[in-house]
Amino acid sequence: MKGRGPQGGTGRGVGGPGRGAAGPGQPLFIGGEWVAPDDGHYAVLDPATEETVGHAPEASPAQVAAAVDAARDAFGAWSRTAPEERAAVLDRTARIIRRELPGYAELAQAESGATTRTARALQVGVSAARFARYARGALEPVETAVPPQITEAGPMGGGGVFGAVAVRRPVGVVACVTSYNNPWANPAGKVAPALAMGNTVVVKPAPQDPLSVYRMAEALAEAGAPPGVVNVVSGTRPELGAAVVAAPGVDMVSFTGSTAVGQRIAEECGRGMKRQLMELGGKGAALVFDDADLASAIAGIGTTFSFYSGQICTAPTRVLAQRGIYERLVAGLARYAERLPVGDPRDPATVVGPVISAAHRDRVEAYTALAVKEGAHLVTGGERPETERGFYVAPTLFAECAPGMRVVREEIFGPVVAVLPFDDEEEGIALANDSDYGLLDYVWSADVARAFRVAGRLRAGGVGINTVGRNMEAPFGGFKRSGVGRDVGSYALHAYSELQAVVWPG
Repeated sequence: MKGRGPQGGTGRGVGGPGRGAAGPGQPLFIGGEWVAPDDGHYAVLDPATEETVGHAPEASPAQVAAAVDAARDAFGAWSRTAPEERAAVLDRTARIIRRELPGYAELAQAESGATTRTARALQVGVSAARFARYARGALEPVETAVPPQITEAGPMGGGGVFGAVAVRRPVGVVACVTSYNNPWANPAGKVAPALAMGNTVVVKPAPQDPLSVYRMAEALAEAGAPPGVVNVVSGTRPELGAAVVAAPGVDMVSFTGSTAVGQRIAEECGRGMKRQLMELGGKGAALVFDDADLASAIAGIGTTFSFYSGQICTAPTRVLAQRGIYERLVAGLARYAERLPVGDPRDPATVVGPVISAAHRDRVEAYTALAVKEGAHLVTGGERPETERGFYVAPTLFAECAPGMRVVREEIFGPVVAVLPFDDEEEGIALANDSDYGLLDYVWSADVARAFRVAGRLRAGGVGINTVGRNMEAPFGGFKRSGVGRDVGSYALHAYSELQAVVWPG
């Protein structure tokens, strides 16, 4: 059954254009049409209030196949469009998102529990910026000249001078499987560069907050993306994501999420020889040396307590403090955490909102109890904030931790920081590298030469020196179990393309 317009939500802005509380629920977006889901709908909950935000569709395996077929059918024409045409669609999408920013941010906040500032600037705002960035990216050169080669005559033919060029071509149909912690910026970071390169996409959003992704599809359709270029299917069952990944018509999988799920996706990609881009877990180490600016280090590390309530893979959750400043750093982090207002993310004074679900709150609390059992010293936090409703976790700090503790080794994805001491540079580097993960590490030191020297020895895809800030043109991705591949900036254009060599006689 096909519908003429999307439904499901709680009014314009939260539900989207034309939605009402009495509507039948959000449809799927397949082949440019709004399609009723075969398997009904499920409630999307507001993590702050536990109220229903809207009803998201449960796609069937047949509808996943239909979405992949639609993307495959659209690929030929879209991949042959002029770069200027693709750029225009992406640029119009950015403008539509900015036009609808207040309503889109309201929906993002309701689905994800983000604070107002985060929802507006770092979710919807970053999404618009990414579409604008890859509108420019669509116009970047795709050819790289290869030096001519003089070849002598032989069994393969006559000799001569051979010219060559390496050309980046679109991969094909890209399955974009996105995370719940940012329902706007994360999908945009996949969809925009994939479309800029001439690929088509099937987006499978996280089940906790998929409604925002349907609004993104709506914006792309309004901007002129042809039918089938963008498709969105959602659902709560793991089988749905598995069907998207395993579909024979999918050429590449771009995934953001846990390492455990990423490993299963990589196995499936291996069977089908599908390209993959994996942005997986993190357990960022923050090395703080005796000469560091402690105020800067505390503010940077403190973002773990506040930014997305610690639900971010780049957070500096393992703090390695040189002994000369260990006690002062622990005390400073405790004061920082205890001053952070926890509560309703719609309150402008709130800094720490809820985590995404009751199940995830229980998981974070279980890690807190385990850390105490293992012998870590609970400095502050660890209790459930006194709120009438919502899935809240207090900013939590552990000291006197040991390298083997699970609170030190495993990604918790919540507002929990563990502090370990070290004596000298060699020990600090060894502790930092003693991890299955290697996404983003950090170094705080007044000795810039040392900071760069240490950064060069850290087994991480990125290192922040005296900052947790990011350069959004720098490559992003992980070493070890933190992922495969790089994106962001022009690196994302390379990630969503294949290299073709074209050779000719001179």
